[in-house]
Amino acid sequence: MGYILSIALVATIGGFLFGYDSGVINGTVDGLRAAFNSQEVGTGFNVASMLLGCAVGALLAGRMADMFGRRTLLVVAAVFFIISAWGSGVANGSFEFVIYRLLGGLAVGAASVMAPAYISEIAPARLRGRLATIQQIAIIAGLFCSFLSNYFLANAAGGSTSEFWFGFPAWRWMFWMELIPAAIFLVALFRIPESPRYLVFKQKNEQARTVLTSLFNAGAADRKVSEIRDSLAKDHQPRLRDLIDPVSKRIRPIVWVGIGLATFQQLVGINVIFYYGAVLWQAAGFTENDALLTNVLSGALSIGSVIIALLVIDRIGRKPMLIIGSVGMAITLGLCAYAFSTGQLVDGRLNLSDDMGLLALVAANVYVMFFNFSWGPVMWVMLGEMFPNQIRGSGLAVSGLFQWGSNFGITMTFPLLLGSIGLAGAYGIYTVFAFISVLFVVKMVRETLGKELEDMEG
Repeated sequence: MGYILSIALVATIGGFLFGYDSGVINGTVDGLRAAFNSQEVGTGFNVASMLLGCAVGALLAGRMADMFGRRTLLVVAAVFFIISAWGSGVANGSFEFVIYRLLGGLAVGAASVMAPAYISEIAPARLRGRLATIQQIAIIAGLFCSFLSNYFLANAAGGSTSEFWFGFPAWRWMFWMELIPAAIFLVALFRIPESPRYLVFKQKNEQARTVLTSLFNAGAADRKVSEIRDSLAKDHQPRLRDLIDPVSKRIRPIVWVGIGLATFQQLVGINVIFYYGAVLWQAAGFTENDALLTNVLSGALSIGSVIIALLVIDRIGRKPMLIIGSVGMAITLGLCAYAFSTGQLVDGRLNLSDDMGLLALVAANVYVMFFNFSWGPVMWVMLGEMFPNQIRGSGLAVSGLFQWGSNFGITMTFPLLLGSIGLAGAYGIYTVFAFISVLFVVKMVRETLGKELEDMEG
């Protein structure tokens, strides 16, 4: 158990970087706008550009992991994290910045689908939910650390655009701080084994048996190698065409469920708070310093919520947690929309009464807690375990593409929505999607609690 946990923790450093790279942009928006002289659309693209790389990275990672291995893809992702963190901080124009963010996006996209898949493939069924949920804790920890780093750097420098160490503005140092965990991730990856299921895919049965013996015992290793081999098609290696049912000639229903889970996780608007939290709270009347501090509070509450999820996910199941989360998010998003609808625009900024400001702050943070108890961790857990062995890589690739594509759409459109229909209108849209997600889970999602990966069919 200790060895399996240590392997899972190394894999989840990719999740930490996923969170850090996603959240660091939050405190740099003002710096990017000033340095690159960008307006709403340009700022939106600078923030959202990474997500295009995420979509491509997620799509390519599943297939490439089937070709070259799960661990190999994580090593490549670690290298890209390092290049992106350095380059984003040195960029002197939007085009250069976007290129480096796209590289970071490729890394995030690959890590987002490969880390949970890798953990699911080395973990026993009875612990798989809890170990895979560590990935979400790592993501939120990365977000929290980026928010905390942004807050302290901006506070020490006197603002995100103010000069800091060696004459560089604080917002550039916000990106460079990521170099530390990225380097640790790269080194640590060389100390974990390749996925035994990938080794069986490649007919390296003895290597797979060795890894499984170190994870469990010799008897279990022999049995598991046979089970994995039996779950694979006899005539070919995993491929993208396997997503189409050979009898009906249609895309397998399980693939549509994966796409739905991945898409609804973003349509509820969670990354508006992750990416634009500082902008959002400043629009609601907070100072930059208070807005960044509010992000830190949200990050801390998120970690607590995911820890609760970790404790119960292998007890109450995945589907009930998704339903609880959807209902809770719909209610709290509706409260946010109501609070924002009462505000008055003064000099282009939304002013809320003390009561409505408090309601918006509390509702938004409770919303974040519901998300991180449910859709945050559970979606990644289910994507990592719900697909049969033959289509796991391809299923993750397609689901990841839709997840990051939806993320891009939400992130790119928020500045436009903010300028056209305001915070109340934007949050009203996210409320509707949260209600729809309840119906989707009830009708379409099947429970995966306690099932072996070799039994995931249909």
